[in-house]
Amino acid sequence: MTFCKRCVISNQRPSSTVEFRITAGSPRETIAFDAEGVCAACRYADIKEYEIDWAEREAQLVELCRQFRSRSGTYDCIVPGSGGKDSSFTSHVLKYRYGMHPLTVTWAPHIYTEVGFANLQRWIGAGFDNILFTPNGKVHRLLTRLAFENLLHPFQPFIIGQRHIGPKASALYGIPLVFYGENQAEYGNHIEDNFRPTMDPSFFESGGDIDSLVLGGVPGDALIGEYHLTPADLLPYLPADRGRLRKTGTVVHYLGYYLKWDPQECYYYAAEHTGFAANDERTEGSYSKYSSIDDRIDPFHYYTTFIKFGLGRASYDAAQEIRTGKITREEGVGLVRRYDAEFPHKYFREVLDYMDITEQRFVQCINAGRSPHLWRQDGPEWHLRHAVWMETPVLQAAPA
Repeated sequence: MTFCKRCVISNQRPSSTVEFRITAGSPRETIAFDAEGVCAACRYADIKEYEIDWAEREAQLVELCRQFRSRSGTYDCIVPGSGGKDSSFTSHVLKYRYGMHPLTVTWAPHIYTEVGFANLQRWIGAGFDNILFTPNGKVHRLLTRLAFENLLHPFQPFIIGQRHIGPKASALYGIPLVFYGENQAEYGNHIEDNFRPTMDPSFFESGGDIDSLVLGGVPGDALIGEYHLTPADLLPYLPADRGRLRKTGTVVHYLGYYLKWDPQECYYYAAEHTGFAANDERTEGSYSKYSSIDDRIDPFHYYTTFIKFGLGRASYDAAQEIRTGKITREEGVGLVRRYDAEFPHKYFREVLDYMDITEQRFVQCINAGRSPHLWRQDGPEWHLRHAVWMETPVLQAAPA
């Protein structure tokens, strides 16, 4: 296990994957490091800063919008999101700067936070039509429990739904153009993935067959045979039908390909233009108040990431802000040391009730997910074998 010499991410960080194919034994591709010990995300941050002609990229966006813009005022693009900082920024910029007519679509969180639902209403109130899709609660709770027990990944049902809802809405309403915010490749996938403006269709489309679906680590046929779900129960989780997408002409673009993406600047913009509000308290596991605050299960997603990969929420937040120059690496290391291992107590009982598991079962699953190359046990306590604060930073930000 090694840590980036520029930020605080380790080589254990997983890359984005096709969520509806994951089993308990699926290998996970991780972030690449170069010979100087710098991660791919930091190298791409340099490319964003010094090599990309953002004026030319924006010109490409203007042309893309011109091609798809409705002349009659009907919807001409789909913007999936929750009303958080990123989707608020994306939709508002497209509508008020580039003259588009977006239809916003939302895959509901597992358990809304008060601030999350209020931000959804603020988003709508800022001038947007919205369709809120809430999946069958009984099925969603079951899949969340299975994802936690089998994959230590309780957020998987939300990730699947949020990634699929845009393309599926495109096919349903005959609106070909879909915009998501930034490409997740910015944070650790292959650098070359950032130079494609569109999302790889393998993330959101299939032939529409349940036999190839895996949810919560359980194949689709087993969910029907062993857990007594029906094909209709699983429809919301199926990726978009490839044939319908081709008929519609669906294309899924990243706004972050065309505009230089900075999460904190998205927050400032959304707060000013849509009324987006940060939380009134620090998020457990980190030091921020404005990122991923819609869902009460969200903190447990990051806590399980900390258990599986030795990287918690503070690591992700600090790495991102080091790359954008908001904080230094030394500050980031201190924040990670202080907050990364923090347990999310606030909604713990509510999340246990939601997944219908006991605290003992929760602890059992958590400890089963600790890889021995990351963790050692001293009596009843667990300790990381490697942490970023155990190392000394040796490489600073690249010069202009």
